[in-house]
Amino acid sequence: MLLYQLHGLTVSSIVALPELLHAPAGATPQVHIRHGRVDPDGLANATTLGPFCQAGARHLWLNVPEVARYLISDGHSITIDPRPGVDDASVRVFLLGSGLGALLFQRGFLVLHGNAIRVGDACLVCAGYSGTGKSTLAASFLHRGHEILADDVIAVNDAGEAIPGFPRLKLWRDAAERLGIDTDNLQRIRPTLEKFNYPLGDGFCVKPLPIRWLYILHTHNRPGYELEPVHGMARFEPLRRNTYRVRYMDGMTLQAGHLRLCGQLAGKIRLVRVHRARAGLSPDDLAGILLEDALAHAPTP
Repeated sequence: MLLYQLHGLTVSSIVALPELLHAPAGATPQVHIRHGRVDPDGLANATTLGPFCQAGARHLWLNVPEVARYLISDGHSITIDPRPGVDDASVRVFLLGSGLGALLFQRGFLVLHGNAIRVGDACLVCAGYSGTGKSTLAASFLHRGHEILADDVIAVNDAGEAIPGFPRLKLWRDAAERLGIDTDNLQRIRPTLEKFNYPLGDGFCVKPLPIRWLYILHTHNRPGYELEPVHGMARFEPLRRNTYRVRYMDGMTLQAGHLRLCGQLAGKIRLVRVHRARAGLSPDDLAGILLEDALAHAPTP
């Protein structure tokens, strides 16, 4: 059994997880990842969230065709039932994405879909739908000397802190090439995808940091960019829309806790919608714009 650190948790795993940091020997695991049979018919008395996903109060069942079935239970365990002949990398992609997101919900975290970047002693989050360039933007922050706390899945605790995830970014080949990153020696996240794990090394922040700024990325066909601050009660809907796999949270009837956490976070952050041109504004330019805005609206000591 292998021991890892993940979002402030010690994880014991029968599955090798090279993306993660190892936990100290003898650490007490809070989460267990194991192989086992997962019922192909799903859960009894569950809410169907789609053709391949069901949820109950204590469990989430996920079936990824040709990859594996996953059962995430009580915030403490993930059981994996891999399909014959599947490669390990594909199993890990869904384990460390959807499976992890469900487990974090079960443990009472607010889970955001975005990237968390260190700015001083606080944290800047870039959120948005898939394809809005979050990871590419995070790599631009990294090249400017800013540490990364999390990529894609951000766990936020009761104190409004982002909890460090694991030390890598996921970058498509074309994005990596635009940033001058050589992908020849990088591992693909799945054998069939032109998307790669980019190790962060010393660029990984290992301590939780309070979120002070949250930028929601949008694109449009007009030139230039616009920063649109969001105030008051209008902050709740953007936080919900940028919650990771929000239907998992709904299916597990965790809405009350989610609303409370959104309210706590909304009162502590500057929340801004970023409307930018689909072309003509480089990730480095955008990183500079967001840093300038963040520093202009830094919390007073």
